Order: sequence, then C-alpha cells, then structure tokens
Amino acid sequence: MYQDIPLSLYVHFPWCVKKCPYCDFNSHALRDKLPEHAYVDALIQDLHQQIPQLPDRMIQTVFMGGGTPSLISPTEIKRLMEAIKNSWRLAKGAEVTMEANPGTLDEASFEDYLSAGINRLSIGVQSFDNAALKKIGRIHSAEQALSAISRARQAGFNRINLDLMYGLPGQSVEGSRRDIEIAMSQAVSHLSVYQLTIEPNTEFALHTPRLPGSDQYWAMHEQAQGLLQAAEFEQYEVSAYTKNAACQHNLNYWLFGDYLAIGAGAHGKLSEMDELGEYGIRRYWNHRHPKAYLQAVATGEFVAQDKIVPETERDLEYLMNALRLRSGFELPAYAARTHGDVQALMEKLKPFFMKEWLEQDGETIRATDAGFRYLDSILVECL
Repeated sequence: MYQDIPLSLYVHFPWCVKKCPYCDFNSHALRDKLPEHAYVDALIQDLHQQIPQLPDRMIQTVFMGGGTPSLISPTEIKRLMEAIKNSWRLAKGAEVTMEANPGTLDEASFEDYLSAGINRLSIGVQSFDNAALKKIGRIHSAEQALSAISRARQAGFNRINLDLMYGLPGQSVEGSRRDIEIAMSQAVSHLSVYQLTIEPNTEFALHTPRLPGSDQYWAMHEQAQGLLQAAEFEQYEVSAYTKNAACQHNLNYWLFGDYLAIGAGAHGKLSEMDELGEYGIRRYWNHRHPKAYLQAVATGEFVAQDKIVPETERDLEYLMNALRLRSGFELPAYAARTHGDVQALMEKLKPFFMKEWLEQDGETIRATDAGFRYLDSILVECL
C-alpha cells in the first residue's frame, strides 16, 4: 500500500545574498530586510494544511534547501522544527539537513542550529580556489569555507556534506584535483561532486564563460572517482560519495519515495488512492515568488499547480531516479511504487542488457560502469 512508501519533507528558503550566475534554482537576491518570521509563519500554515491528507504516515527525513537556508536565524529554524515535531510524526533520529553557505554563517550559528534540531549540514563550498570562486560569483572565500567546516565539526556536527563543482571557467585538471584533495582532508563523511552545467535562463546562459573542453571534463570526472575511491569514499550515486553516511533524504528521492513540500517554489510528490481505489502519483508545486507565497497566507492557497503523473510516464520517472544509484533498484520496489508491469519493463530494458549497459542480479537491476557513463542515452531511448 502507498502508506508504506517512505515520506520526507522538503522546506524551501528562496533568498540568497546574491544570485549565482550558474544557478537555475528558485532563488532571489535579498534586497530588503529578510521577512523570516512571516515566512516561517507561512511555512507552518502550509504544513498544517497538509496534515489531514496524510494522517497515518511518519516523516523520515527533513531537508531545508534554497536559496540559502543559513540566512534564516537559528531562532526561526528552531520554531519551524518545533512545529514539524508537534504537528506531524517525525521519526526518532530522523535525518534533518540544512544547506549552508560559508559566507552567511557567523561564529555562534553552528551550536544554535544543532540545538534547534539540525543534525546534518550541506555546505556549498564549490571550490577552494579563490579565483575560481570569483569567476562563478560566490560570495565566500576559500578561507571562509575552511573555517566554516572546522567550526561545524567543533560545534558537534558529525554529518557534513561538501558540495564541489568541476569544469569551472579556466579550471585545469590539476586545479580540480587540488579541490578534491583539500575536501578529502577535511574529515567529512560526504562529498557531492558534480560538473558545472550551463542551464537555460541563467546569467551564464546569456554570457557563457570559457569552459574546459569535453576531454578535460571527463578527465576531471575520472580523476575525482579515482581519488575518492582510493580514500575509501563509496560512490553510491552519480555525484555522491560517502563514508557510511549516505544522504537518506536524497535516497528517498532516488528510490521514488514520497515527499511533502513547503516553501516558495517547493515541489512535492505523493502516492495516493482516489475515490475509486485507483492508485496515482500526484506532483505539486507552490507559488515560486516569495511575495506570492507570503500573500497566500490570507487565502491558504500555497499550491500553484498540481498534476497526476500519467501511467505512461511513471516508468521513465522511476528509471530517471533509481538508475542514478550504483546499487540500482529492486523489481518488487519498482512494482510497488509505480504499479507498473515488471515484464513490460524488462522488455523495454532488453536492448540495454544486450549493450551491457545494464545488468541483473536476481531481482536487482543496476547500471554497469559503461551504463553509468551512458545513463542519459538509456533514458532518452526509453522515452
């Protein structure tokens, strides 16, 4: 039954000090005083309105993303966490992640965020090279990043992720190597390492800087894999490496779990039964602009749009997520979360077994090393 599908909560904070030129997330440069109290009021109201939809399910993970959640004071984060705990069943020991940027953290914040209920930090470092940081519009320095990591550990955070990008403007393969080596030296349990991509409707799309060539990109990618593997980091997802501390919230995304969404522009996914007992998957998203989201407090209409995912699209959505994992997926889990036909899926995937891009071990389907390189091609051909 859909009640057995894990449930997470995503909270979006849409403000940044400055919009990065590569960023296509729903983030807005902060031009006036941050309306943090009013915004948390709206988040709590949004959450309360969703409670009746899922009275018997428990939240397994919480993720606060952005934007820059670390612009919000620990006092308001604590108020939000108390509302989550009091309003819904939050699993004991639930993973609660907050994204943080080094340029927005002060000396006292770490202890206060920890006491507020945050137990995992994801720090947006991107690079430890000051020239590279300047080229991609980051507001912090390498020294601030190193200081933030050190202070987070000292405060008691033992689950820390660092975000790193490669393929930056003017970056060499050796420069990318230095970033990886510095990150590995920081005694953190998780690294997210991904390529800078030029997204539509960003400043870099309009004024694209000179970037490394495809051969350099691939060299950086393979270099990162090799260095991290040698340092006993497990690559459990396309861009995620860990030492026994995989991000449970992201795993729920990749295994097609359910997630509530509160905050401006936040996207949610819920498995449901309709009045006729038919299974369906509903996706919904909130008003994107912070002003529109705050104005919805008066009407209670935070959701801008929702849709039922057509049965014909469930397979592709599932594969887009689950094949990102090195461990792949279990066929019974696929059937439970999509209500799709296993035999029809296997027929669709047959060409990729023949190309040795996919492999089967009992009821487990996973991408091979070659398949990992051609994931996009697999998904395009499935579509």
